[in-house]
Amino acid sequence: MRHQVHVLWSAVHCEAAEPHLVKHGAATQLVVQGKPMLLLAGELSNSAASSAEYMAPHWPRLKAMYLNTVLAPVSWELIEPAEGHFDWRSVDDLLAGARANDLKLVLLWFGAWKNSMSTYAPAWVKRDSMRFPRAKDQMGRSLDILSAFSAATRDADRRAFASLLAHLRAEDQERNTVLMVQVENEVGMLTAPRDLGPEASHRFREPVPTELLHVLDSAKDKDSYLTGLWRNSGGRRAGDWAAVFGTSEEAAEVFSAWYYARYVESLVKAGKAVYPLPMYVNAALNRKNKRPGEYPSGGPLPHLLEVWKTAAPSLDLLAPDIYFPNFVEIATRYRRGDNPLFIPEANYADRGEFAANALYAFGKLDAIGIAPFSVDSVDDSHANRLSRVYRLLTELAPTILANQGLDRMSAFRPAVLEDGTVRDAPVTEGIGDYRFTVSFIDTQSPPAEQAVSNHGALIVRMGPEEYLIAGQGVIVTFAAADDQSSSVGIESDWEGRFADNGAWVAGRLLNGDQTHQGRHVRLAPEELQIQRVKLYRYH
Repeated sequence: MRHQVHVLWSAVHCEAAEPHLVKHGAATQLVVQGKPMLLLAGELSNSAASSAEYMAPHWPRLKAMYLNTVLAPVSWELIEPAEGHFDWRSVDDLLAGARANDLKLVLLWFGAWKNSMSTYAPAWVKRDSMRFPRAKDQMGRSLDILSAFSAATRDADRRAFASLLAHLRAEDQERNTVLMVQVENEVGMLTAPRDLGPEASHRFREPVPTELLHVLDSAKDKDSYLTGLWRNSGGRRAGDWAAVFGTSEEAAEVFSAWYYARYVESLVKAGKAVYPLPMYVNAALNRKNKRPGEYPSGGPLPHLLEVWKTAAPSLDLLAPDIYFPNFVEIATRYRRGDNPLFIPEANYADRGEFAANALYAFGKLDAIGIAPFSVDSVDDSHANRLSRVYRLLTELAPTILANQGLDRMSAFRPAVLEDGTVRDAPVTEGIGDYRFTVSFIDTQSPPAEQAVSNHGALIVRMGPEEYLIAGQGVIVTFAAADDQSSSVGIESDWEGRFADNGAWVAGRLLNGDQTHQGRHVRLAPEELQIQRVKLYRYH
């Protein structure tokens, strides 16, 4: 009965003209014109989208790299150069360039904040600090950061954002070139944990909102960052921010998070009222031993997700920008039942570990999409590397989409710590009736020549004894999941690929030295490939 309800619910929502999110088993997927889609994306460098001339040679190059989606900024200063007077040429140029090359877009609204600062606001906002006040630091100095506590700033930003959504609805509702919208960019307070201006300080002395107190009360028996702050301050169920959370930098950051999220929520509600595209915010992550304000304090960080979820319920997801080595740890914290995973900035486009990270994100964490940053800036050698990754994922996309959220698929890569230390011990996991042990050290290559952090694989159960294994730099062995008395052998191991129509095209039938006389499946380092394996048991 639950499956029937799910199918009916999905069918109703697929009639909507705009892209939207639906559940697929335990996963969430993006549906575009009635079909689920994986976003094999790349984010442009910050200034690329401001010039159609600059972008002209890049559109076909991005398509040739097997991207299907481009993340592109839309800057407030370009679309509203004079208050109330809109210029849509930069947006229309993006739509035209993407359409001409059969690409989709995720638009990034660079409004009041980009990387915490306010450099993308129009001149009429920048020059009027009385009407649009700046955040203040500990010394009372104005920062080049618009205050999140200014109603005038919020209202102006909201009007511009809603106007953008109205333009997209008029120009793109039938085409669905634009799939999602990012609201602001890496928001958060710098130099101090919170804005110390007069309006912010007044709000700090007001009672903590009842919605957040309810979250604390309902989670009082759970261990979390937020409840820990609350308990350490006495566990009060009423009072101002200092009374409930204390006077520490961490308490001030919770306050910042609430008001940044409320500001964003105002824009999201206004935008969705016009054109309800999926919307998200992205996070500039905090590094170990850094204090709030040394990183963007109050952004949608892992330890503040509950605050953001409560204060900005209209957002579809919170997304990490991951530039640190511990990709798996960070991405896993953002993959929650109430938060589908999308990674809008997965380090730079020239990074060798991108293949392993992408396979893990899609195969293990049911990601909607992933995008390396500054994809227009890569040289030809790195463009070729990225194209190999996205060509593989283009072939695998129908299989991944069919199996996300259904407990028939997993992915493997070495754990990497924040300091770059690689934990390359083999990983064992059951998928269907078999247990797979994946080793990340290739036994046929000199250890010194292996970039182990680039190694990884995705495994999908295609039938009772048939599995798809895709990736590079792994050795895979097998055991029965439920019968330790039996041994497992390889009946057949075909390398191959998927054609454009989705049909499997077999290559060599691997055996002998290629499978170590039937002992394992090997995907060589730096050779992204797909193998289709059929197993059998014997005594």
